[in-house]
Amino acid sequence: MKITVFGGSGFLGSHVADRLSESNHQVTIFDKNKSKQIKKNQRFILGDILDKIKVDKAVKGSKYVYIYAGIADLDEYFDKPFQTAEANILGLINILDASIKYNVKRIIYASTVYVNSKEGGFYKCSKKAAEDFIKEYKKLFGLDYTILRYGSLYGPRADKNNGMLKILRAAINSKQISYYGDPESQREYIHVYDAANASILPLNGKFKNESIILTGHESIKMPDLLKIIKEILNLKKPIIFKKIKYKGHYVRTPYEYIPDIGKKYIPSLHVDIGQGILDLINEIKNEKTN
Repeated sequence: MKITVFGGSGFLGSHVADRLSESNHQVTIFDKNKSKQIKKNQRFILGDILDKIKVDKAVKGSKYVYIYAGIADLDEYFDKPFQTAEANILGLINILDASIKYNVKRIIYASTVYVNSKEGGFYKCSKKAAEDFIKEYKKLFGLDYTILRYGSLYGPRADKNNGMLKILRAAINSKQISYYGDPESQREYIHVYDAANASILPLNGKFKNESIILTGHESIKMPDLLKIIKEILNLKKPIIFKKIKYKGHYVRTPYEYIPDIGKKYIPSLHVDIGQGILDLINEIKNEKTN
């Protein structure tokens, strides 16, 4: 099948594109950065998802559309609402519109476990809003979807801001492990290979109009993880914990029960509905006479 991967030059997107090509699909990668891993049997389009004409060109003829494009760095865009909304919501809408226009069978959207968290800043807000838009497109236009909520990823091709990569790189360079964050933190790491393999399952008819969480099998406490890294690298110096308030990141779990209960307020003195209708009728009649 013809499949378009938006954000296919990135960390996870590039691995998913490779898995699709290995399964003999005709893959088009759309990204604002030239892919360093582009294969001979993959088509590449250089562009921005805010460019509706280029997005249409990339989607036309595709049966499935993967969406990894947009902002994925929680830290960099934690307090940048406009840029985050522009990339993660407006760009998404361009892709959804094109998918309706060209009768895409299903879109597969890369979301995050932060959508049900009180953490995550505007990045979380944008992902949650994006999920709502996708579900509304299904309701109004019949566009099928699969939402994949990824946890903590690690592995080859990770960018410089990847958590695991930063820990390892610093440890190798300084011969000592330093962890900036809450020592009580724990994560469910999932290797990018496992995440990519799971990400192509929707092509087999699985997870239609569902939201799927993709994280590691087990939760590991950061001190335990750092001890493993220390042993692997055969480091002698003690691990340094620098506890700071790391804004936007969860400590033990991304999930948070946040009841958003609205209070109903009825004024003691209020306009009777009959009187309100009469007033509106009079207003309409006055418009005609004037």
